Amino acid sequence: MADRRLQVFHAVARHLSFTKAGDALHMTQPAVTFQIKQLEERFNTRLFDRGGGRITLTPAGELALEYAERILGMSAELDIRVAEMTGQMSGSLLVGASTTIAEFLLPPILGEFNSRYPQVRARLTVANAETIGNSIATHNLDVGVIESSFRQSSLQCELCGEDELQVICSPQHPLAKSNDLDARALLGHNFIAREEGSGTREVTDDYLRACGVDPEQLKTLMELSSPQALNGVVATGLGCSIASRASVSKEIALGSLIAIPLRPRLTRALALVYPRERFRSQVILSFVEFARGKLRDLCN
Repeated sequence: MADRRLQVFHAVARHLSFTKAGDALHMTQPAVTFQIKQLEERFNTRLFDRGGGRITLTPAGELALEYAERILGMSAELDIRVAEMTGQMSGSLLVGASTTIAEFLLPPILGEFNSRYPQVRARLTVANAETIGNSIATHNLDVGVIESSFRQSSLQCELCGEDELQVICSPQHPLAKSNDLDARALLGHNFIAREEGSGTREVTDDYLRACGVDPEQLKTLMELSSPQALNGVVATGLGCSIASRASVSKEIALGSLIAIPLRPRLTRALALVYPRERFRSQVILSFVEFARGKLRDLCN
């Protein structure tokens, strides 16, 4: 419904690149340039300053961007409202999640949701909580599932369960027969860590410090960015680690890994993040309700 020139302008303004905007819209750069030229002629003013190998918005461009976002948002809302009146549940669903949630908790939830609503096309983006929250606030994502709370006035953050992190090791590891472990018990053993910057690493390091253990004291053999890779290395008996119990449920069932609770328990909240604004599409509302119930079932 929205003017194509406005859509192209919005993409260029967001990317500050004609080439990237063209890629996002599946248009050639000359076609993008032509649409911007037409819009500038329509307003009789320049919307972008071009120079030094980069582009920036002019004051008129800043104003145009503000209105473009409102107009495009209203256009999308109109499409959704009309579809909902005809009983359709269709469209895109842009979901953001951290690595552990994306790999181990969300696939069955997205799969079952798709079975119920086959006309909804879900796309999953993996990022940290801050990136996901900011992307929802700027309407680049519809909903997020994160391992912490996120505070921003335009967003609703709803706690819906707990994820417990436990010590994992192979059945032959010296720690395997323990009923529970305190942080200091890890100091005498090789440790396999998640990479710096991951949510699991941050939570683990904070927990260790709270227990009087400097993370630098651990005999860390390697740092891995993939939970699957970490599970595989730990299963060889090379060392122990701390991981989400949800991420090792299959390995525990197969007997290749043991999970041992920490003392005191180490847990983190699971939360759904979505726009607080009055209008939310039926797709977003349906997914939030569906995911809320599934996450609570998984965490009980």
